[in-house]
Amino acid sequence: MEIKLEFVRKRSEFGRPCSFSDYLAEVTVDIPPDPSLADDFIPQDPVDFAFQEGPVMAVHEVNTERVQVAIKGVNHVEGGWPLHVDPKNSELTSRYREEVEREDAYTRSVQHLGSLVEHCIRQNNAIDIYEEYFEEEEEEEEEEEHPSAKTIIVIRDPNTTKRMATRISWHPDANRAMAVAYCSLDFQDSRKDLSSDSYIWDLEKPYSPELTLKPSSPLVTLEYNSKDWHHVLGGCYNGQIVYWDTRKGGLPVEMTPVEFSHRDPVYGVCWLPSRTGTECFSGSTDGQVLWWDIRKMSQPSERLILDITKEDQLKNALGASALDFAPTMPTKFLVGTEQGTIISCNRDSKTPPEKIAHIFSGHLGAVYSVTRNPFFPKVFLSVGDWTARIWTEELMDSSSIMETKYHTPYLLDGCWSPVKPAVFFTTKSDGTLDIWDFLFHQKEPSLSLKVSNDPLLSVRSQDNGRILGCGTRMGIVSLLEISPGLCTMRKNEKTLTSTMFEREARREKVLQDKHRERLVREQERARAQPEEQEDPQEVFKKAKEDFFSIIKAERRRRGQ
Repeated sequence: MEIKLEFVRKRSEFGRPCSFSDYLAEVTVDIPPDPSLADDFIPQDPVDFAFQEGPVMAVHEVNTERVQVAIKGVNHVEGGWPLHVDPKNSELTSRYREEVEREDAYTRSVQHLGSLVEHCIRQNNAIDIYEEYFEEEEEEEEEEEHPSAKTIIVIRDPNTTKRMATRISWHPDANRAMAVAYCSLDFQDSRKDLSSDSYIWDLEKPYSPELTLKPSSPLVTLEYNSKDWHHVLGGCYNGQIVYWDTRKGGLPVEMTPVEFSHRDPVYGVCWLPSRTGTECFSGSTDGQVLWWDIRKMSQPSERLILDITKEDQLKNALGASALDFAPTMPTKFLVGTEQGTIISCNRDSKTPPEKIAHIFSGHLGAVYSVTRNPFFPKVFLSVGDWTARIWTEELMDSSSIMETKYHTPYLLDGCWSPVKPAVFFTTKSDGTLDIWDFLFHQKEPSLSLKVSNDPLLSVRSQDNGRILGCGTRMGIVSLLEISPGLCTMRKNEKTLTSTMFEREARREKVLQDKHRERLVREQERARAQPEEQEDPQEVFKKAKEDFFSIIKAERRRRGQ
């Protein structure tokens, strides 16, 4: 090979730093084409090349306006009577009916039609057209499905100035409607045009509210009456209790006087299963639980001060931030407080201090939600600070029997699944919904779904466990449909869940007994040792010497 370029440098210049500078281009080697070399190459045949036959697409977005849908109906009235018979006159109609029934044609037609109806009834009794022959195979297919959820409806606050969707309550009649409480919980929120209305939404027509509730102050919470579907109870930001009869419109039927109401926002209201269906109670951060009867709301029928020192002093009371009542335990209810404790109360006790039965401590911040398990009422779920915890009333003085991991964002609400005993839902301040199934995963949620960029303040499940409603800080309520595997109870699932709760309760009891034994031994050891009074100056001198010795050791380590 012929050398085309030779580079020479003195030995003394080896290792010198390079100094680059701009320089015009220079041709150092030029190899002209040689046609005689073409005979040495073999042409390639065939030549493969790729091309795209499909058209090039582009992404476009169009913001269309909502179509306003109106519901219209036709009123059918009674007809078919002769002209001389007034349908509203019962005497004329009964007389004409008797005349027709005495005719021979009427008898013959009834006998003819009766044989046809009898034939159809016998067919229905012979064959069950709704019978499922392969029910087990369908269940096996559903079990293999991965957990998933999808958004089916999005409901927005119709006001220009957006507020928080603080509470969701489903209509007791097949969950056909949904009541949403809208309120701004920001301290001294002075935005203009801040509405105090809340709404009832019909899921068949989610574009406009079915009924507008107009309270005296914004609603923090509300609840349907399971006994009388037309009654809605609400707790206001100014402490008043309001109730509506939806048949009479959006104005309140009655409300409590301000002087006898709560002094702080009402964070929980519950209906009581009484004979009349008119009794209820409420809890607020002013430290009181008040009982009411909507037939006479001039003053509360009963009062409980949440003073865990049992001195019945309002100045020592803990603020109620969550309230729960289960009809299966009619005399007991749970109160979650701002201080992180959960109070189990018994209304049947004689004196107010005795009504505070037990106290559960474990959360580092306010308890935003507390709910009993629908299958095991003694087991309840609490949501606060960065965790969700599961407790049992069988262990009164212990910590929670189970808990989720510590999350980075705050947990703001939670609820149990009404159809699966080990499934519950939690919402976080980063807009994420977590679905937990403690029978399968206890360290990670079975499904974590990003619902919104805003914090999720409320979550409620329909009675079938299939549809979830999540309310955000900006007043948007998203309805999510979860996969069948998360809302269908499997065989022996209730038994397995009961065994799991009992096992964890026994484990917690053993740990509690060991902790007590250790405390007793430490106390006995402290009594056995003679009490020595240490001089404060000696303690300070020793701490000072230890501190400077650590500093010197660290300096020597860094010097080395």
